[in-house]
Amino acid sequence: MVSASSPTKRRVRLLVALVVTIAVLALIALASLAIGTRQVAFPDVIHALVSPVDGNADHLVVRELRIPRLVVGLMAGVALGLVGTVLQGVTRNPIADPGLLGINAGASFAVVLAIATLGVTQPLGFVWFAFGGAALAALLVFVIGSSGRDGATPVKLALTGAALTALLTPLVTLVLIGDGDTLARFRFWSVGSLAGRGLDVAAALWPFLVAGVVVAALLGRRLNLLALGDDVARGLGARLGTTRVLAAVAVIVLAGTATSLVGPIALVGLVVPHLARPIAGGDYRWILVFSALFGPALLLAADVVGRVVVAPAELEAGIIVAFIGAPVLIAIVRRSTVRSI
Repeated sequence: MVSASSPTKRRVRLLVALVVTIAVLALIALASLAIGTRQVAFPDVIHALVSPVDGNADHLVVRELRIPRLVVGLMAGVALGLVGTVLQGVTRNPIADPGLLGINAGASFAVVLAIATLGVTQPLGFVWFAFGGAALAALLVFVIGSSGRDGATPVKLALTGAALTALLTPLVTLVLIGDGDTLARFRFWSVGSLAGRGLDVAAALWPFLVAGVVVAALLGRRLNLLALGDDVARGLGARLGTTRVLAAVAVIVLAGTATSLVGPIALVGLVVPHLARPIAGGDYRWILVFSALFGPALLLAADVVGRVVVAPAELEAGIIVAFIGAPVLIAIVRRSTVRSI
């Protein structure tokens, strides 16, 4: 017999975990403002935020360089954490993420075309092409993967994403081989970095992030039903078509926002849901909450690590995340049995 206090204990445990996670994210954010090629003491960081002094070099670094980097990391991390969770939930595929479903390939192809044909060179210029390419790729994967009698099965979506990536990657390479200038400009964007993005980019994209977060939040209960299987979910009154359409909207908006902000950083969306589930259990309402916090924590931590491991140079956050995400992906694949999500 289950104790009547069990739900209360679980809720308390989740709230404690939530407070701890927020505190950790705050500490990582503070480290992001203090640590880098130029070390800034924590008291000076606080002063730079609340009472900046004109002409103070430390305050200038914090306000002009690191705050934009922090804001971009927070926004992209939230988007990546949520898009990975929604993708894994709607496809019931534990290795689904934007990089594995062709979305990053679509964004890369659009950016390459923008550089090669239109001469786009600035991050704010890349934003809309990356967003459009990611959105079109996600839409294409969902439309093709949803065709047929069985609808959007996990296998069909994964195969469609793999096919799209296999088609677009050689096209990107073909353009880059023939144009050295395009290669030089694309290389900076494609590696995945928080550097070089200003608050103008964040200001252009925050409405899309808010819209994506709202749609993802509405999916929590629907993903719980979908995790039971299509037949059971349908029997409990779930509208599977509506759920998949909402999921497609969330994925398109969030993946487009994240890729536009920081480039095609892979594996954040893969790793974060697997970090959230041991804490949140099987309830997607809580998984989404923790994923929205773990995403920016992981991305900002990777950015901070990248600043110090080869100081005074830097490693881009996308490279550090790959070192973290690749072993997780291998561990998932190597498990003898993978539970349905």
